[in-house]
Amino acid sequence: MGASVRLTDAPDWLYLLREFDALYRYGSAGGSAAIRGHRKRVRDRLSAAMAKNPAVLSNGGETKPVTAHFARALDLGERGAMQGMARALREVRDSLTWEYGYEKLSKSLAQKYAYCEVLGPKGPVQCDNLILGFVLFAPSTTYPQHSHSDIEESYISIAGAWSENNAAVFAPGSLILNRSGDEHRITTGDRDPCLLAYAWCGPAARLAAPDMKLTATRKARARS
Repeated sequence: MGASVRLTDAPDWLYLLREFDALYRYGSAGGSAAIRGHRKRVRDRLSAAMAKNPAVLSNGGETKPVTAHFARALDLGERGAMQGMARALREVRDSLTWEYGYEKLSKSLAQKYAYCEVLGPKGPVQCDNLILGFVLFAPSTTYPQHSHSDIEESYISIAGAWSENNAAVFAPGSLILNRSGDEHRITTGDRDPCLLAYAWCGPAARLAAPDMKLTATRKARARS
């Protein structure tokens, strides 16, 4: 797929983005004014991006060790409330570029985590003010404390059980909002992988270079 291909010429990507629109338009409709405002920002930016019929680039696809769990995550997603998204994602699975996003990552986490951007500055579908993608975790994963500067982030569960900051257990369909600077840590269940859709809203310059860093652990801070 070359740079001359537009979104309307790539129906698998078009249908996947329509699933994102449906999630942020009709799913997880409750919550605070902050959550409702975030959902509207995602919808508005996505609608504007799709109206431009953007280029769809071929990034070649790239796997990471955790993608060995991807088929199981899709199977779980197709059985539950997020089956439309899981099925649309399956159609583009061979074109996804999975990455880490961090310059330094422990060997353990490198085996159990990766994400892929589907719309955004580095995604196959080009957009400069919104990033949409997926993050995949193996069973029994702890994604360490981290935050995002100038980026508002939401996760929507597609498959698997997980918690954020040990506050609750979230099931498919749940939406969690992390505003700029909010520290958060993710822990997944011990039986199955966890697949989350995510959205990032922020300034174009920040989305192009998010400067992702994990927060130092208490033990590491004590040594420094």
